[in-house]
Amino acid sequence: MSKYPLLTDADLSGKRVLLRAGFDVPIEDGKVVDETRIEAMVPTMQHILDAGASLVIMAHQGRPKGEVVAEMSQEPLVSVLSKLLDREVQFAAPCVGEAAQQAADSLQPGEVLLLENVRFERGEKVDKDPEFGKALASLGHVYVNDAFTNSHRDHASMTEVPKHLPSYMGLRLAQEVKYLKDGLNDPRHPVVLIVSGAKMETKIPVIEKFLHRGDDVLLGGCIANTFIAARGFDVGESRYEEQWVPKAQEIMLESEKPGAAMVHVPRDCVLATEPAEDAQKVDIPVEDIEGDMAIFDIGKVTIKRYIEAIEKAGTIVWNGPLGLYEFNRFSHATKRIAEAVAAATERGATSIIGGGDTIDFHERYDKPMNYTFVSTGGGAMLELVAGKRLPGLEALKKG
Repeated sequence: MSKYPLLTDADLSGKRVLLRAGFDVPIEDGKVVDETRIEAMVPTMQHILDAGASLVIMAHQGRPKGEVVAEMSQEPLVSVLSKLLDREVQFAAPCVGEAAQQAADSLQPGEVLLLENVRFERGEKVDKDPEFGKALASLGHVYVNDAFTNSHRDHASMTEVPKHLPSYMGLRLAQEVKYLKDGLNDPRHPVVLIVSGAKMETKIPVIEKFLHRGDDVLLGGCIANTFIAARGFDVGESRYEEQWVPKAQEIMLESEKPGAAMVHVPRDCVLATEPAEDAQKVDIPVEDIEGDMAIFDIGKVTIKRYIEAIEKAGTIVWNGPLGLYEFNRFSHATKRIAEAVAAATERGATSIIGGGDTIDFHERYDKPMNYTFVSTGGGAMLELVAGKRLPGLEALKKG
């Protein structure tokens, strides 16, 4: 991690720090309903303020595509930040321009300014304008990236701003890199990857990485459906990606080679004709799937096999609930897997979990996150674990 300048090494006294935060929190009826990502960055924000600096915070909300969308405003975060930092937080809209510049210039040490959603400006993402990055940079003397959740994106606030200011890695971002990159360089075996979700494209690189560095790959969700189809079974009306079937077949063949990790494809599944709490469901072997039924969870036999792998694990990486967890009826497998990973952690295994849906599952069902490390990232987590370079991180490199 030494190649990235650390916030703890920065002289911040009397400086104005421009912090790229990774909030993007759920907002309903003008109120933040989940503060987890904001809370994760409090240590970084507090460190900056305690060092005698003022703080300008920039972040994004949703995907407004360069347009002002009232429901995606950052303003509801003001009261949350005020509470967590125990001080008044000012707000500037738009995020660049005369008003934002004046508000930033007038800040005194210990004062905080939150900027409006940077994605309201086309220059952030749609056009990725260097001039927009320069305008943002004018609001601070020092740049700090603590937005791990967005560090896999080549956006102006991530990669253009660091060109104009001394730049550092925030405390939360440093933790993410420590566990997801450095911590997996020499993991304790057996290494188990639990991966689920809807898009094969985002999961394939990490599956391929673990094929050669792990021991067991446990599949769930639509990804598992694609692998079931790749084994030649009918998946009924289940959601899967037909174009990725050949790749799934290739991975399964690779997993049969000596020294490769075992890829566990569900042997039985929970099926229903519709995703509903009152739906009639059945747990049947994959070879018996037919007709208008759809897969919404993995079955009891598969759960047992997965738990057996988890119980032996020295290192566990988990991204994605195993079934359609939004419905309690199809959350059984994910609950059992969560319990197994927590128990393995208590026995001494290193467990790293992440992804928005994974965290949402725990909060929805009031499951404690008793794991070694809980990542705030989804896509960024997968890319870093897979060994990819993240643009937001690369922009911080010394030299």
